[in-house]
Amino acid sequence: MITDTGNEIVSPVRVEPVTSRGDLQKFIDLPWKIYADDKFWVPPIKLERRLHLSSFNSYMKNAKWQAWLAYRNNTPVGRISAQIDTVHQKFYGDHSGHFGFIDAENDPEVFKKLFDSVEVWLKNSGITYITGPFNFSVNQECGVLVEGFDTPPSVLMPHSRQWYGPLIEGQGYRPAMDMLAYWMESKVFGENPVMGKLVKRYGKKLQIRPLKKNNFKQELELMRDIFNDAWSNNWGFIPFSKEEFAELGVGLKPFVPEGYIQIAEIDQKPAAFLVVLPNLNELLTELNGSLLPFGWLKILRATRKNNIKTGRIPLMGVRKEYQNSPIGMAMAYMMCVEARDPVVGSGIEGVEASWILDNNKGMRSMLKNLLAYEYKRYRIYEKEINPN
Repeated sequence: MITDTGNEIVSPVRVEPVTSRGDLQKFIDLPWKIYADDKFWVPPIKLERRLHLSSFNSYMKNAKWQAWLAYRNNTPVGRISAQIDTVHQKFYGDHSGHFGFIDAENDPEVFKKLFDSVEVWLKNSGITYITGPFNFSVNQECGVLVEGFDTPPSVLMPHSRQWYGPLIEGQGYRPAMDMLAYWMESKVFGENPVMGKLVKRYGKKLQIRPLKKNNFKQELELMRDIFNDAWSNNWGFIPFSKEEFAELGVGLKPFVPEGYIQIAEIDQKPAAFLVVLPNLNELLTELNGSLLPFGWLKILRATRKNNIKTGRIPLMGVRKEYQNSPIGMAMAYMMCVEARDPVVGSGIEGVEASWILDNNKGMRSMLKNLLAYEYKRYRIYEKEINPN
């Protein structure tokens, strides 16, 4: 609005809860406005977002959540969510809650009013300690990008505007944990003479095999069991439920070529696994959020014709009893070696390993030995609030 004197009046910001299907669609659509001039943002598939935010998401069985939209002149300019996860509370106390899905214009007032809404809602439920962003949990998209804005995100990783971190900290939030993404060229993926000597030491005890797709359900459950054991001492850990891991596996199965998932066995007992995914984000920009009319077909064809040039390692786990040991390092290295030929053979030129906790010195050291380098940094924030 412009006054008679030519001065611009900035309209006040209001925040409203998301209560209807129409509100939810605005919530889903908002990133297209926020990232309109960001060439590195990758549009999500809107149908997938609707399902993720619906009761069909198995996360909802153990959680409640609320979303809000910030408006100026009846136009959405920001969004946020708050959630309370009873599984998380079993591990970290009834006082813990989360925020998530933060996207907003570069305006401190918008951020203040969004976070005020989150904190009031959480305080009314007895929450005094907030962490985030989680969309919805640590086992899904999480973190604010704070370094590495000059490249697009890999599949199932978030992206952020550069002002998010400073404006979140402006609301009294402090860094709780950083998570790192490493990059490596596929041709050197798994090449290391020192590690090669270590493998010879344990070669007779170790066997590496690909996932058996004809026994997919059982293999998924095996990997879930390894993951929940391997990650149980990590910061922020909550276990994958059987339903959550099955949803993830079934959703990705059509797009994962043979050999991209490797399982390590010690004396024929499964002890570790590695998953490589083709970077489907290479295709999503072209689709711009829609699968119509032939979106799924384009993705499947690109995967099967080896038209995707990058990949991501989203999951790897070594059972606790072998972590920080030479045989554990040998398993991780051998899985990388076994995955290399299928990955390179599919035309993959570079692979992201993410995310890696900042305090995971063992994994960071191994990645460095594999000639990987840190190229993105994500941050989880925390804040203590007073109860009502």
